[in-house]
Amino acid sequence: MSGKTKLYKYKTLKNVAVRLRDDLNDHNFVLLYAYNGTGKTRLSMEFKDVSKKQKKDPKSDTLYYNAYTEDLFHWNNDLVNDIDRYLIINKDSTFFDGFKELALDEKIFSYLERYTDFNFDLDFIKGTIAFKKQVKNPKFRPESEEPEYIIQSNIKVSRGEENIFIWCVFLALIELVIDGDKSYERINYIYIDDPISSLDDNNAIAVASDLAQLLKRGKEKLKVVISSHHALFFNVMYNELRNLKHKSHFLHKNGAEGYLLQATNDTPFFHHVALLTELKRVADSEKINTYHFNMLRSVLEKTSTFFGHDEFSKCIYDVEDEILFSRALNLLSHGKYSVYEPVEMNEDNKELFKRILNAFLGKHEFQLPEIFA
Repeated sequence: MSGKTKLYKYKTLKNVAVRLRDDLNDHNFVLLYAYNGTGKTRLSMEFKDVSKKQKKDPKSDTLYYNAYTEDLFHWNNDLVNDIDRYLIINKDSTFFDGFKELALDEKIFSYLERYTDFNFDLDFIKGTIAFKKQVKNPKFRPESEEPEYIIQSNIKVSRGEENIFIWCVFLALIELVIDGDKSYERINYIYIDDPISSLDDNNAIAVASDLAQLLKRGKEKLKVVISSHHALFFNVMYNELRNLKHKSHFLHKNGAEGYLLQATNDTPFFHHVALLTELKRVADSEKINTYHFNMLRSVLEKTSTFFGHDEFSKCIYDVEDEILFSRALNLLSHGKYSVYEPVEMNEDNKELFKRILNAFLGKHEFQLPEIFA
């Protein structure tokens, strides 16, 4: 990042949400990068609730996609017969207002066919979505009258396929907002939080590119926040929207003090730089937990792959440290060392962690953002 960027401190996520709305007074788009566990989903709900509390209106001015959106869909798996499987939708949600009067199947499928090979039947009266797929007919023979392909109905799709279907529903709703459909005329903002959590990198790029094209089409009408922990998705979105009126931020927890927000407009905020910044912060603070060893290994693995090495130990620049680090990593990678149940390292491991990290940073000279100065 070139030069210093200003750091903003907020005590609550509600304060951050108000700041994002202020950003959208002068910009069309806000991009937000944050680690998992920072509170992105809760932030999206705070953003949505701001207008409801200000206007005392039960309907929000925000169309949002987050973990709650996925909860509007749940499976009937037909545990008795294992035949009649379908998704049930929560018809009471305002999310589905446009379904009451419009046939959206075609809009949804126009997106879905880009990512998957299955189709669906949507019955809004019943509140159900059944999936179907064309498959090879096992009875087909060239000389027989059997069709070569048959339709397999009421299939159970994977969690990733289910999420991409819900995402395509959301894209169809964005189209309605852009087109000024009366069902969504209350919508002033769109908030998108991590739409690609179950997708591989190829699909993450495709989703980001398709989303960017849709948002560009509606740039005169839309005010959009996009938050993600996925570095590749974030960077594709940044590059796609960089020539439009936008702001981008890095959101970080500030311990018990609340949250830190720093602009990252000069360059996309790469994940490994963010990770190294976090590791440098904990090393300087002496608040080093056991799971930070795994975070450091992740950085070493990615760097080793980048340079074409066959193992991450090639990025540990001291033979003695390499042996000690490998031993410590093997020990600390087992047992209850979850990021959600942090356990502080003993002093010897802290010193080892700091030696390896500082040697790595000294060798590669990453320019880390000064968000903790």
